[in-house]
Amino acid sequence: MSTSNIGVSASLHDHRLPMPVPVGEYERCPVTDVLRQVSDKWTLLLLTLLGGHPYRFNELHRAVEGISPRMLTRTLRTLESDGLVDREVFPTLPPSVEYRLTPLGVSLLEPLSALADWAVDHHAEIAAVRQRPS
Repeated sequence: MSTSNIGVSASLHDHRLPMPVPVGEYERCPVTDVLRQVSDKWTLLLLTLLGGHPYRFNELHRAVEGISPRMLTRTLRTLESDGLVDREVFPTLPPSVEYRLTPLGVSLLEPLSALADWAVDHHAEIAAVRQRPS
């Protein structure tokens, strides 16, 4: 899972996991770390919105039904600390803040789009399998 394995390919097709998978290695895996972050309840939605254009805080809050200001702030701070979102403060009264994707955040949109396309293409199939009796 992690880059500590010598000769590990970046492709999941070519990767062979050690058996059993060491829990410490799984926890330190960069893939596990990033997937945990983007699978957070609000992160994917915020990344998608910010991929369209920059947003002011209140504009973003209005765009996401159900997110509290506290959770929006928390999620944006995490994305900022991960280098995916940039926060710019404008010297107005009161100060206004604008959020935009960084180049690193923009680079994440393509793989997330591929995952989203896969989910849309296979959702009905997955839902049908879930309906089968166990």
